[in-house]
Amino acid sequence: MSRLWSRFGARTAAVALLSVGVAGGFYLGEDRQTQQQGLTAQFGLQVDQAEYAYQRDRQAIHQVESARQRAAEYQAKLRAAAAAKDAAARARKAEEAAASRKKERLAAEAEAKPYDGPIPTSCNEYGGNRKIGCAIMIDQGFGIDQFPCLDKLWTRESHWNHKALNPSGAYGIPQARPGSKMASVADDWKINPATQIKWGLGYIKGRYSTPCGAWQHSQNTGWY
Repeated sequence: MSRLWSRFGARTAAVALLSVGVAGGFYLGEDRQTQQQGLTAQFGLQVDQAEYAYQRDRQAIHQVESARQRAAEYQAKLRAAAAAKDAAARARKAEEAAASRKKERLAAEAEAKPYDGPIPTSCNEYGGNRKIGCAIMIDQGFGIDQFPCLDKLWTRESHWNHKALNPSGAYGIPQARPGSKMASVADDWKINPATQIKWGLGYIKGRYSTPCGAWQHSQNTGWY
C-alpha cells in the first residue's frame, strides 16, 4: 500500500508540475515554445506511466484479496462438509442402535407371552400359601384369571415359602428386598404369609397393574 500511495503522490506531483509549466509558458516567449512542448510531452508521459502503475497495483491488490476470499470460502466449505459427514455418521449409529434395541425387545416379547393356560374355577383348587394367595388376590379386586400368572411368578421367586431368604437380602413369598418393607402392612411380616402376600400384591398393582403384567416383565428380564 505504501508503494501505491507513493506512486499516487508522484502522479499528483507530475500533474502539478505540468500545470506550472503550462502557466509559465505564457511568459517565456516564442523562442521557448518548442522547449515547452517537449516538457509538456515528457510530463504527460510521466503522468501516464504513474497512472498505469497505480492501476496495475490496484489490480494486483484486488487479485490477492479475491484469492484470499476464495481460499477462505473453500476452507469454510470443507469444514461444513466434514461437520455434515460427522453428523450423518452419528445419526446412522443412533438409528442402528435404536433398531438393535427394538429387535431385541421384539424378540423378548415374542419369547415371553402372557399366560394363556387353563384358568382355575375356584381358589379351592389350591392349598397352603397358594390358596391364601388366591383368596387375597380376589379380595383385592383381581380376577381369578390372574392367579396362574401370580402362581408362576412367586413359584419362581420363592416357591411360596414365606421364610425364603435370598443372599441378596430378599425375603418371603414376594421376595421383598429388604424384607422389612413388608412391615408397612403388619409387624408380623417375617412369619405371616398373608402379610407378605398383601404387600406383594400391592407392589405388583403399583408397578405392573396386574399379576400377569408382573409375570410378563419377569419373563423378559428375569426379575420384577
